[in-house]
Amino acid sequence: MRIGELAQRTGVSERSLRYYEEQRLLGSDRTPGGHRDYPERAVDRVIHIQELFAAGLNSKTIAQLLPCMRDVDGGPNEAATPELVAQLAIERERIDRTINDLIRSREVLDDVIDRAAARFAEKS
Repeated sequence: MRIGELAQRTGVSERSLRYYEEQRLLGSDRTPGGHRDYPERAVDRVIHIQELFAAGLNSKTIAQLLPCMRDVDGGPNEAATPELVAQLAIERERIDRTINDLIRSREVLDDVIDRAAARFAEKS
């Protein structure tokens, strides 16, 4: 599939897809005319990349992690090293801290909302 179709199917800009290639996160073949040609499995790969970026991982870490993730056919890839596992455990702890911080922030907002709603109810 061409880059425009991949962008449309994944909701990722063509510019981002080119960046993923520059960072060696995504690969494509070239047509005789020089256009990028992506395999069907690129859709799943781009979705994985987006999820990992959303989790706060950088492109270097993602490049190390992608070969360890399950392939589109469901088969595991055994490329993980002990160092990568340790690095990912640290990333997971960071994500857990962020989640806990967000939960605390939500609780503060809930309290403000509840108090403000109660005051408005008293005035009615």
